Amino acid sequence: MSHVGVPRGTARKLRPLALLATGVLTLPVLAGCSSDDGGGTAGAVAPQDIAVAARNMVAAGGTVNWAIDAVPATLNAFQADADSSTTRITGALLPTLFPLDAKGRPQLDPAYLKSAEVVEREPRQVVLYRINPQAVWSDSRHIGASDFVAQWRALNGKDSEFWTARNAGYERIEKIERGADDQEVRVTFAKPYADWRSLFSPLYPKEVTGSPDAFNNGARTTLKATSGPFRLSGVDTAKGEVTLVRDPHWWGSRAKLDSLVFRAVKPQDRTEALTEGKVDVADIDAAAAHRIVQAARDKGSNGQPLAHGPGSWAGPAAALRSWADAHGSDEKEAAAAQAAREKNRAAADAYAAEQGKLRAYAVHKSLGPAYTQLALNGQSGPLADERVRKAVARALNRQELVDTVLKPLGLPATPLGSHLALVGQPGYQDSSGALGGQDTEEAQALLADAGWTREGAVKKPGGAKAGSEAGKKDQQSGGAAGAYAPAGTAAPAQVPGTHSGPLGKDGKALTLRFVLPAGPGSEPLRAVGDKIVAMLDSIGVGTAVTKVSDDSYFQDHIASGDYDMALYSWPATAYPATDDRPIFAKPVPATDGSLVVEQNYTRVGTDHIDQLFDQAVAELDEETARDLMQQADARIWAAAGSIPLYQRPQLVASDKKLANVGAFGFAVPHYQDVGFKKPQPAGAPANKKPQPAEAPANK
Repeated sequence: MSHVGVPRGTARKLRPLALLATGVLTLPVLAGCSSDDGGGTAGAVAPQDIAVAARNMVAAGGTVNWAIDAVPATLNAFQADADSSTTRITGALLPTLFPLDAKGRPQLDPAYLKSAEVVEREPRQVVLYRINPQAVWSDSRHIGASDFVAQWRALNGKDSEFWTARNAGYERIEKIERGADDQEVRVTFAKPYADWRSLFSPLYPKEVTGSPDAFNNGARTTLKATSGPFRLSGVDTAKGEVTLVRDPHWWGSRAKLDSLVFRAVKPQDRTEALTEGKVDVADIDAAAAHRIVQAARDKGSNGQPLAHGPGSWAGPAAALRSWADAHGSDEKEAAAAQAAREKNRAAADAYAAEQGKLRAYAVHKSLGPAYTQLALNGQSGPLADERVRKAVARALNRQELVDTVLKPLGLPATPLGSHLALVGQPGYQDSSGALGGQDTEEAQALLADAGWTREGAVKKPGGAKAGSEAGKKDQQSGGAAGAYAPAGTAAPAQVPGTHSGPLGKDGKALTLRFVLPAGPGSEPLRAVGDKIVAMLDSIGVGTAVTKVSDDSYFQDHIASGDYDMALYSWPATAYPATDDRPIFAKPVPATDGSLVVEQNYTRVGTDHIDQLFDQAVAELDEETARDLMQQADARIWAAAGSIPLYQRPQLVASDKKLANVGAFGFAVPHYQDVGFKKPQPAGAPANKKPQPAEAPANK
C-alpha cells in the first residue's frame, strides 16, 4: 500500500492521496447493489465488510494493536500537518457530531446531540444544537456552549495568532450564544451555509481552543481532555505508539477493550508485523491480502496442510519444498547440491511458517472513501489547449483501467462518473457524458483541429507552420460541454492495419510528461500508467514517463506543477460545496505574478464552475444544492482537467478472533464495540452474521 500524501483530516481541508496499491488478487465477488438516493445515475455499490458481532458476544478486556502509518506530528486536526493518523486517533477520542454512515451521509450522533436543526432562515440562518446532558469531557466537565464558542474563535480566521489550516464555514458564523441552558447552543450565520453539519467535528474542549498557545502547541502530543469511550494514556514517539485506555467517564456503552494501541508500521512492513503479532488490525495492500487468502487455501478442509500426492495442489510453501528436494540430488555435485537444498528448504520452511501465522487473520474488502483520477496540467504546454486535454481523455478506455484494479479483487468495477460524489452517496450522478466516452477517431480529430498532425512531426524547410496550426488560437477552458472537434474536422487518414505514427507541430513531437510514484506498493498504479501510455500511443501522443520517490511526488511535482499528467487520489466528502471547491477553483494571479491554485493542481477552472460552488454552499434546500453540484460536475468534466477513473479499494486484515472490525467504507469504527469474540461451546451452531446498520450507534 502506498500513501503518497495523506487523506483528508477533519479540518475541512482535503489532502491528496496516492492510489492504494492493488496487485492481482482473486477474491469472491461481492454482491453488488444499486443506489439512487437523491437522484441521478445509480451504480454498483460495495457493502461494508465487517466481522459483526453483538456486544453480548464480545468478551470484556484485552488490548488491540491497530496499525497506522506514523505517530502523528499533531493531535490537533485543524493544523496543517495533521494527517490520516491524526484523524484515526481523534476519531476515537473526540466528538464527531455528524459521523458518516455506510452511504456517506452525515448522521447525528445521539451520544453527543439530542438534536441539531436550522430553526431560522430569515433574516439570518440560525442552527440550534441541543447537547446530550450526559455528554462530558474526561475531566467530568459537561460539554457546553463555551466549547463551541472557543472553537469558532480559534478557526474563524480573525485572529492570526491561531495557526490553522483552511477551515471553511467558521468564517460565515456571525455569533454563537448560549440558549436556555449551557447544553443549548444557538449559532447565527452572517451568510447562509449549507454544510453547517461539517462544523465542530471533531469538537475540542475549550482548554485546547481557548488560547493561541494551547491551540498551537498544547495539543500536538497530548490532549487536556477527551470525550469518548477511550481517553489518551500516552504518546511514545520512540516506540511509535499511541495508547488509549478505557474512559470511566464515558456515559455510553462501556468499551469492551481495556486499551487500544495505535502502532506505527510502514505499509510495506505490515505483512511482517502481522506474522510477528505486532498488530491485530491493519490496512494492507493486495500483495499482503493475497498471502493471507492463500494461507487459508494452503490448508485442507480438516485444517491440515493440503496433500502432496499426485494430482494434488500443494500450495506455494509445499511447492518450494518440493523444488528443494528435487534439485541438487546428483551425487556428482553432492556438496553444492546439499548446500542449495538446505538453503531452499530453509526458505521454504520460513515461508511455510509465515503462512501458518497468517492463517490467524481474515481479509475484509470494500470500496474506500476516495477515488483515483488522471490529472491533466492545463497551465502550460500542449495540455493548455482544451482540445488536447479532451483528446487525451477520449483516448482512454476507462473500463479497462477500472478492471485492471478492481476486477481481480471481486469488487464492483464501474468507471466513476462524478468528481463530487461516489456511487451510493446522495446526489451521485454520472456526468461523464459532458466530456464523452472513448472515441479514437474523435480524439484524433480534436488533435488535428489543434494543429497536431503526423506531418507536423517532421521539420519543414523555412520554418513553415505544420498542419492546421497556422492562424489558430488555443481555446480556453469552459467551452460548450462535450469534447467534439468542429464539424467537418476529419481524423488524420490512416492506412488500415498500420500505426498512425507520432503527431507533431512545427517539427516537434507531441510528448507529455507522465509523473508516477516509484515507491514500494505503487506497482499497480504504475501498471495503470502503462495502460494509459499505450492508449495514448494509439492516437499518436507520446509520453515521457518519470518515476519519482513518494516523498517528492506531491510537493516537488504535483503541487509545483512540474508534470503534464499524473495519477493521484482525492478523498470523498459529504460536503462537496465546501471541501471540493478549492480543488476545482479557477486559479487566479497573485500580486507577485505567480498563480494561486489553492488545491487545484491541474490549474484548470472556470468562472462558471466557481459560481456554481458559491451558489451551492449558500443553498439551504438540499435538492437544489445537489442540482447545482451536478451542474458543476458536468462543467468540470467538460473542462477535461481531471478524469475520474475508479473508487479506491479498501483492504483490511484483522485477527479472526476480533469482532466489529473490518472494511468500513465511508463509516468509522464504533471503538467501544471492538473486542475479542467470546469462545463458542464445542458443537455450538455458528451465529448468523447480522447485517451492519447504516446509521451509527452511539459512538
